[in-house]
Amino acid sequence: ELGPTFVKVGQNLGNRPDLVREDYMEELTKLQDRVPPFPDAIARAMIEEQIGGPIADTFSEFDEVAVAAASLGQVYKARLRSNGAEVAIKCQRPGVKPQVMQDLYLLRWVAERSLNEYARSNLGCEATLLVDEFAEKLLEELDYVQEARNLREFYANFRSDVRVRIPYVYSDLSGPKVLVMEWIDGVRCTDASAFESDAAKQRFISIGVESGLAQLLEAGLFHGDPHPGNVLALRNGNIGYVDFGNVAEISRQNQEHLIDAVVHAMNNDYAGLADDLLKLGFIAPGVDMAPIAKALKGAWGDSLRADGLVDFSFRNLTNQFNKLLYEYPIRVPERFSLVIRSLLTQEGICLTLDPSFHFLEVAFPYVARRLLTDKDPALRLRLLQVVIVDGAFDWGRLKNLIEMARQSKSGDGGLIANLDLGPVLVDGVKMLASDKKLRSELLKGFSSQPLWVHIRELQGLLSILAGIFAQKWRVWLRARMRSFGGLLERLRGGGGQQQELAPAT
Repeated sequence: ELGPTFVKVGQNLGNRPDLVREDYMEELTKLQDRVPPFPDAIARAMIEEQIGGPIADTFSEFDEVAVAAASLGQVYKARLRSNGAEVAIKCQRPGVKPQVMQDLYLLRWVAERSLNEYARSNLGCEATLLVDEFAEKLLEELDYVQEARNLREFYANFRSDVRVRIPYVYSDLSGPKVLVMEWIDGVRCTDASAFESDAAKQRFISIGVESGLAQLLEAGLFHGDPHPGNVLALRNGNIGYVDFGNVAEISRQNQEHLIDAVVHAMNNDYAGLADDLLKLGFIAPGVDMAPIAKALKGAWGDSLRADGLVDFSFRNLTNQFNKLLYEYPIRVPERFSLVIRSLLTQEGICLTLDPSFHFLEVAFPYVARRLLTDKDPALRLRLLQVVIVDGAFDWGRLKNLIEMARQSKSGDGGLIANLDLGPVLVDGVKMLASDKKLRSELLKGFSSQPLWVHIRELQGLLSILAGIFAQKWRVWLRARMRSFGGLLERLRGGGGQQQELAPAT
């Protein structure tokens, strides 16, 4: 009843643990656009004004009724007369922008008059900044010219990946209030009949995680609202994304800070992690970092230990982090609230499709290859921060990483035994062969200790790996024996039935 701005405010607060307590957030995440469509005749008039003529001149087919409606606009399905392609036509709800602008003005007025002092003392920033960040993203959703640019950039980013479908935008037919784009013939990824097989479903999960990480760590342009209605499943397990009004842009510098944060977390360097959060805008300059570093260790120390990674999930990690937001001057920048929401939503989709889903099994090989093959040598050198400490190669840290990767609930050798590490190792060899500085740093780390130390540690490491893969082989053999035993039982059962039926025949 309050209109689209406040629907969006509620949805936004559902992803802001720095502003709303957890039980309220849980309810707000259920908030969906439930608005009646505006009259189809108005939409037709908007489309004809944009294309400069009757609908029949441009479209050989046009569905008279909207296939989807939301608070900011609605979508029609049509077919282009020029090439026969099916398209989706997105029309903006009439009068929505003036209403949103008025609501944003009122929100900012309230923030300035009543909330700035509270926000400064509790979040380290003014409430008007939070409103401005929210307003910027909401107005971007109303800017169809900007959404068309987002579409073109996403399309270019994934053009070479046949597994990922991004709609082609018809710029000559689009404008500020009408957007014409390719129709992606997929279904909601959580539909029971979405996939042709279990293998297709597993393929979809892997592609979803990899494409999400590619957006974050490579493209720097991240889909901000990947709920099941915007992430479409194709029958063979390929993935299609739609609705690009809400995106997060991640700069190259912030990508590097995120990778630094991962490295510091892996190394249990919580002072370094706190400094990364400062650089990413979670902490205001001038804040005492020592208590925050200690609190981060208390919140994440157990989750990032080897045995904690068995149950690793983004939701557990964020829930622990959220508890700090009311005790320390930490806030979540708008762009990163979108990233966090996207990762949580994606993890939720994967767990809905496969309750045994383990994020690290898909993410680890991708991130490793991503860092090994990056063109920036400075980014590749960050890999060495994991295993070279104070100029010396730290075998203990490498073993700790392997111990993390071997943790498993099922006793099958864990993550490392399930990974396809072949491509990662090939990329690692290529990197060492081509990167002189990396070779130099690695050799320097090795030469700081006697050769016999490295031989002893390598023997211990190989023993651990041999044990992991032997365990994996035993699990595989037991599974095959059970399968063979089941086959024999079925054959015996079938033979007995034939003997009983023979006399009657």
